[in-house]
Amino acid sequence: MPDSPSPEKLEKRARNVLLFQLSRSMKTKRQLADILKKREIPDEIALPLLDRFEEVQLIDDAVFAHAYVRSRQEQGKSARLISRELGQKGVSSEIIDQAVSEISQDDEREMVLSLARARWERMAALDRDTRYRRVSGFLMRKGFASGMVSAALREVSASD
Repeated sequence: MPDSPSPEKLEKRARNVLLFQLSRSMKTKRQLADILKKREIPDEIALPLLDRFEEVQLIDDAVFAHAYVRSRQEQGKSARLISRELGQKGVSSEIIDQAVSEISQDDEREMVLSLARARWERMAALDRDTRYRRVSGFLMRKGFASGMVSAALREVSASD
């Protein structure tokens, strides 16, 4: 039966895993901790290594959150949906609040109106009720509040 790897070998393997993962894309500290756990790296090796990577700023949840907000906003996602996704990735609520605060109510209204208008026009062949229902569902899945969706649809359907 082969011996279990020495702590030095495990640390080297963990470091290589972290560097490889970070070279592919930004990740949160918790995402990286989960990856190390799947690779069967013991916590007593993984946690100090993660802390060290954070210390030298190879891992920075705040930078990740700000980049994530910009990226998801370009995809037409609402602040509420982005907040939930960041929480699932292990970002702290303080960092989430700070990153999402970049999105103003006006930005959200503009985005929901723009998305509604584009989707409304794309569904011109459908009857009004079907269009309303489908565009509404689309916008709700993007995470926008129902009041905001209703206001955007009223405006878009009125100009029809």
